[in-house]
Amino acid sequence: MSTTTISLRDILRSLPEGAAEAVVELHFATQLLKALGFGPQEVHPQFPDGNNKFVDRAARKTIGDDVFLHTKSNPYLLLELKGRDINLAEGTKQYQSTVRQLKQYLLAPNCQTAQWGIISNSCHIQLFRKHGKVVFPATQCFALNEDNIDRVVKEIRRKLEQPPKALTVSVYNNKGGVGKTTTTVNLAAILTFLGKKVLAIDFDPNQQDFTSSLGLPLSEGHVFNALNDRDADLLSALDTYAFPLKKGDRELKFDVIPADQELVDASDDSLRKLLKRNMLHRKLAAARQNYDYILIDSPPNWRFFSQLAVYAADVVLIPTKHNNLFSLENAAMAITKFIPEIQAEKADGSPMPLPVFFNGEKITPSQREIAQQEITNIIRAAKKDGFDLLPYFYPRYTSSRRDLHIPHVPSYANIAGAAFSRTPAVYRDRYAHEYYKNLAKEYFLQ
Repeated sequence: MSTTTISLRDILRSLPEGAAEAVVELHFATQLLKALGFGPQEVHPQFPDGNNKFVDRAARKTIGDDVFLHTKSNPYLLLELKGRDINLAEGTKQYQSTVRQLKQYLLAPNCQTAQWGIISNSCHIQLFRKHGKVVFPATQCFALNEDNIDRVVKEIRRKLEQPPKALTVSVYNNKGGVGKTTTTVNLAAILTFLGKKVLAIDFDPNQQDFTSSLGLPLSEGHVFNALNDRDADLLSALDTYAFPLKKGDRELKFDVIPADQELVDASDDSLRKLLKRNMLHRKLAAARQNYDYILIDSPPNWRFFSQLAVYAADVVLIPTKHNNLFSLENAAMAITKFIPEIQAEKADGSPMPLPVFFNGEKITPSQREIAQQEITNIIRAAKKDGFDLLPYFYPRYTSSRRDLHIPHVPSYANIAGAAFSRTPAVYRDRYAHEYYKNLAKEYFLQ
């Protein structure tokens, strides 16, 4: 048994039940960061975030002569501590406010390089990952005790030392016709334009719209074989979409796993006998180290393909339509029912739903008012069941600033018609280019 483990156990045993934050910080923080692999000169207390606030601890490994305690540059991990008198059990108001606080630190000017954040009061601990602008759970919120602290800290350290490169995004709504495929195609294209390495997956074999819209051939059983055979490589199904630039010889390219012809007639019952819901997630392990973004176009239902796609994701992007009540209700259903179902099975805190956005026709002031009223009704109904949907519909809303902003990508002929040319709209039309660039910046790019 290691000295670190004994120290952490001893600390848990010795801390008073209602220990204040200063006590937890003094006795718990140093040993926790030591157990996570950081030495004394690799930890900076009260790290300035650049917004006139201070993070309890920031940490980064020494790189050559760059000692973090001295240079105070490029933090890797932020630690926000609370006292034992603060309840950090998941779902409590104090937990939610602490998570918001951590997210603000992670996105602050001096913390741009930080990839991880931890909240803890020594009774609970949770690891969060940051990818660009997205901050999401990387573990569940663990209730700590003397028996599990060694295992929990070891798991957190493993994640810190083996970070994935990619953010995996499932584009999903239980309602069809809300522009999931258009969103996936154009996000893949604009992220590629902005210098990111992208893999896009058509996981709707019955529709095959993503594959068709790019003029790519269907997979002839490679995807099915990879999902069904433990030793088969999913990337064997890889194809590439290339768009030649007008000036020079350079092309814009992103990789695609096309829809698989072999899966077209597969029933849910037959698939469940062959596959587990974690199979796509497992098969993407290598890809998560090679790409910046993995985008999955999901079917409009909660059948097996959608479940595999959502399970594989870190976050779920949910297109809706302002003039379609069912798309709003189905978005709420995904957030309150389907995604938590996967979270419970996955048990690592993911996937996290991102706030919804409107994808479709231009919105008049009266239409916006009607949509807001319907959203208010949906939020109220969910609240009765103990679920707060406000952050997922109005992420900028606060008690002091009642901001009802919802991002909006308008639809018009140049976007809808781009599929006929087998070219993403963002490569053909400057308005579409700007719309989707703004969408990428709103959700993903810091």
